[in-house]
Amino acid sequence: MPRFALVLALYAALTAADQPSLVLALKPDKDPEAMMAERGELARLLGAALARPVSVIVPTSAAVISTGISNGTIDAAHVASTDFAKEAVDPGKAPPARVALAVQVKGKTSYSSVWLTLTAKPYSGIKDLAGKPVAFASRTSTSGCIVPLFDLQSQGLIGAGGSPADFFGAGNVFYGTGYVSAVERVLDGSAEAAAVSDYVFAGDKHLKPEQKARLKVLASQGPVPTHVLAVRTALPASDAAALVAALQALDPGLRDRVFGGPLVVVDEQAHLAPIRAALAAVKAMKL
Repeated sequence: MPRFALVLALYAALTAADQPSLVLALKPDKDPEAMMAERGELARLLGAALARPVSVIVPTSAAVISTGISNGTIDAAHVASTDFAKEAVDPGKAPPARVALAVQVKGKTSYSSVWLTLTAKPYSGIKDLAGKPVAFASRTSTSGCIVPLFDLQSQGLIGAGGSPADFFGAGNVFYGTGYVSAVERVLDGSAEAAAVSDYVFAGDKHLKPEQKARLKVLASQGPVPTHVLAVRTALPASDAAALVAALQALDPGLRDRVFGGPLVVVDEQAHLAPIRAALAAVKAMKL
């Protein structure tokens, strides 16, 4: 390498080393220790693309990510659209973060919530579940509670500010600790239907083939917006643009392991509109 080029390369390396790390937070839905290799590879590739140090972290909760973005200790984060939409925004101030990208799954930036029931059951629609015991994935699950409750209200089956028990009956509403816990209630006969994400039934991560063989989709509702890449609004525009470009250019294998699919540009308001409407409706309900 010519001496002048070598000096420039050394200067660039020293300049990058002197810069503070850009901090990218990943949603805490996996074992942080199991993600160590992926985090290291992602940090290395992004650091090379941005010509500055990049730190990839997995905080313990969405609340930690929100606080970090607000106080400037986190520059960007991969979070659920629901978590992003829940953030209160002071109308007199600029929002602390903006949606730069959304995850694309099977060519779409949304998926569906579904009600699962046993194939042997005679039900043909959600209205057939009136007065029947049902299971929600949890009180906070987007596709396993928030969206299906909003759908029930939209159909007039639950009134504004009402309760799921108004339709399903007192003592007939169970809230689980995740998708599988809700489906297990259907399989053991203690619930007639379970509200979960469509990929619980369509994929092979949550249920065994013999379990899925006993189930059918009774109803579908949504859309449910996919996860987003939120970027701190105070981050310099050049850094934000470089990060977005680097993430979109990631090796597909690493990208899918970390984010679950391609990252594409979306309109923030349009992407979040369905979940904001659902959150507003469910907030007034008595769960």
